[in-house]
Amino acid sequence: MTGLIILAVLGLLAVWLILIYNGLISLRNDVQGSWKQIDVQLKRRHDLIPNLVATVKGAMEFEQDTLEKVISARAKAVSAGNPASKAEAENMLTQALGKLFAVMENYPALKSNQNVMQLQEELTSTENRIAFARQLYNDLVANYRTRQQIFPNNIVSSMMNFRPEEYFGAEEAARAVPAVNLSLRK
Repeated sequence: MTGLIILAVLGLLAVWLILIYNGLISLRNDVQGSWKQIDVQLKRRHDLIPNLVATVKGAMEFEQDTLEKVISARAKAVSAGNPASKAEAENMLTQALGKLFAVMENYPALKSNQNVMQLQEELTSTENRIAFARQLYNDLVANYRTRQQIFPNNIVSSMMNFRPEEYFGAEEAARAVPAVNLSLRK
């Protein structure tokens, strides 16, 4: 009888460990899958940028520095590897694109060019997709990390060498509170 009780307890313990392990594997796969979704959107963004640069290059002859910064930032973003370096490179690319769009406002011919407007709209749409994918990824990373750290999962997590995933963070400039002046005086 005692042997049966010990066997039942060991069986329950084994099932419990399997459930924890499978839950961690499932969450890790969700995180990795959502990272691939970010990667897909970033690739789309990277593919659109050369088309935009080529389209505006002739009209923006005096703004070559801005175009070169976009091209350089894109190259760094394409070659970045892990989430931390990818986030930093993508944030630099976002800043370069923002400057490009700001400079484009000074060129009426570009603002009326349908190809430029379509590419700009596609990039804006892609930026929104990236933002949603980043949010999902970071939510999944938070769930995965929480599941790894709670007791008794932390024991199984450390025994099986589950490592926490990195968040896809914003650059320091994006965290700063923008200064807004709503006064009517100049």
